[in-house]
Amino acid sequence: MAKVLMVISNGVQVKNYRTGYWSEEFRVPLKALEDAGHEVTIASPKGGDGVVDELSLSEQWDPNGESRAFEKLGRNKGTLRLGDLSGKDYDAVVFVGGHGPMFDVAYDPAAHRIINEIYDKGGIIAAECHAPAVLAQTVRPNGEPILAGKKVTGFPDEWEPADVVPHLPYSLEQELRKVGEYISALDQPKFAVWADKQIITSRDPASSELMAEELVKALGKL
Repeated sequence: MAKVLMVISNGVQVKNYRTGYWSEEFRVPLKALEDAGHEVTIASPKGGDGVVDELSLSEQWDPNGESRAFEKLGRNKGTLRLGDLSGKDYDAVVFVGGHGPMFDVAYDPAAHRIINEIYDKGGIIAAECHAPAVLAQTVRPNGEPILAGKKVTGFPDEWEPADVVPHLPYSLEQELRKVGEYISALDQPKFAVWADKQIITSRDPASSELMAEELVKALGKL
């Protein structure tokens, strides 16, 4: 059994736009990890309650109501604060997607520290959809970006909603291109890519199940 840290956003309000973590990207890997017998700890930059992006609970994105039912369980409540944790205590970390992480998780020094601590002990770093933003901001102790020369994916510019773009702090795709080899694989219905044997990123909500499967397989080999 592995000890896994899952990181969600505390949410952000930008004028009339409120965002946070994407429920499917929290729900799917969490269930897969716990079903496989792994111990999951949930954290956020500030600690306390994480905030879900309500759009992820809409009929369009949650037609069967699975995410709405999941949110009623309150797994986003009372999260631990990243700054109080050590990556040395975990075998893997999963950064849950949504636009929220682009604002808070990406710039949290504790998130960068934990990534390096887990990486240095041979653990696994996973980031979904918009959450690879935190990897774009993470550098190794030698000052080199952790993604330098490595394959990475994340939500592509081409798919960003036009009404949301003005509220975003930057283009995720362009930030990833600055530090790694960005791959969108738009022709594939779901897509996840390993940067190396320890870092995996997934492209969009539809890829969360694939990410979870890859993560569970990798944890089984630790």
